[in-house]
Amino acid sequence: MSTSPNAVESAQFEKRTVRKITGRIIPFVFVLYIVNYIDRANIGYASLHMNAELGLTSQAFGFAAGLFFIGYFLFEVPSNVALAKFGARVWIARILLTWGALAVLMGFVQNDIQLFIVRFLLGVAEAGFFPGIIVYLSFWFRSKDLVTATSLFVASIPVSYIIASPLSTWIMESVDWFGLSGWRWMFILEGFPAVLLGIACYFVLTGSPAEAKWLTPRERNWLVGELEAERAAASAHTQHLSLFKTLANKKVLYLGIIYFVYQVGSLGVGYWLPQIIKSLSDTLTAMQVGFIGMIPYVVATVAMIWWGRHSDRKAERKLHCYLPMGVAALAMFAAAIFQSPVLVISSITIALAGLYAFKSPFWAVPGQFLSAATAGTAVAAINSIGNLGGFVGPYAQGIMMEVVDDPRAGLYLFGFLLVLSTVMMFLIKLPATGKRGGVRVTAAGHRTTAASSDSGRSSNK
Repeated sequence: MSTSPNAVESAQFEKRTVRKITGRIIPFVFVLYIVNYIDRANIGYASLHMNAELGLTSQAFGFAAGLFFIGYFLFEVPSNVALAKFGARVWIARILLTWGALAVLMGFVQNDIQLFIVRFLLGVAEAGFFPGIIVYLSFWFRSKDLVTATSLFVASIPVSYIIASPLSTWIMESVDWFGLSGWRWMFILEGFPAVLLGIACYFVLTGSPAEAKWLTPRERNWLVGELEAERAAASAHTQHLSLFKTLANKKVLYLGIIYFVYQVGSLGVGYWLPQIIKSLSDTLTAMQVGFIGMIPYVVATVAMIWWGRHSDRKAERKLHCYLPMGVAALAMFAAAIFQSPVLVISSITIALAGLYAFKSPFWAVPGQFLSAATAGTAVAAINSIGNLGGFVGPYAQGIMMEVVDDPRAGLYLFGFLLVLSTVMMFLIKLPATGKRGGVRVTAAGHRTTAASSDSGRSSNK
């Protein structure tokens, strides 16, 4: 059966438009998140020199690293509400400007108390950035394209480590201007770009597709029509809840617990990875630690993008969440058991690949049972609860290292917690998505909702 010329042209137009939107939005938010993650995670590299200069114990460092997430937790949902009120362009610009200023201030702390205060305020400043971008992407991408777009955005996390590893350690070993230590210049030089990007953000981001002058009228009308039709079709099997009902929703809380457990393992390893690598050999320099630290994140970047595309092609989220997390759990145990440096780094690489592959499908889950507006608040709530794991993971690792004097001691705990989150993700019941991620398209081209769930009905778990 031949395809009509109109159908072919329509399909080509659709692909061109999606590529145009992706090319306009994703590279910019990708850069924003790279800078974001460098400024929150570079404390791990600073610890190679900073701990001795400030007299920090392993426990104090773990507390400082994790304290960021307490501020993040407390202000995540309020920040997301403010974003809805003031608009993405204004509020995300504000976030960038304040976190950039505080990231620079990190280079001037003189003791542990000052470090604790600035780390906490850095979390307050950054709160709302990630869920804000996730919500912003949902304004521009249909559900069938959303996980791929999210994976391209979230891939900036491992890329930030790829960049930060050699860059941070090079600055620490090479820059000592005006008598300031290299780790101080690392914070200053890596924090300043956020200020510049905050200014650029106001001019680059577009509030909504209807305001996008960089789209042609046909492209703009097509996108607005597609998104409105999809939301109307999805309304039959999604809920729209008030702020407080969203925060109290059983499934939102359940996902928050899963993400909390996940974050304990993911960020526990992330912040301590430089010291784990350093413990494998007495002869490694900070620069060598940085280059070795790139390896797991190169693999994680590829895994994240490939797995996100695979999830979109299959229009499936649940298996694409629990399978890579289960692999990560096993690899975490292996990294704790092996003695060979090559096997330890290989196991950590597999673990991080699984952890990052989990992220993009996971953030598409709230939209399967909540309306677009409610899903935005849910993402903020889930991310807020989950990011408490960012405090628990590094701090627990610091306590365990004080007891056994081995940076790999916490890997057993992280592996066990990832097993728990894998089981929880396996047990959750979600509405079936069909081929269009929440909206099925019939052979005649009509849109119908995918209202059935794994068991034939939705669940509140």
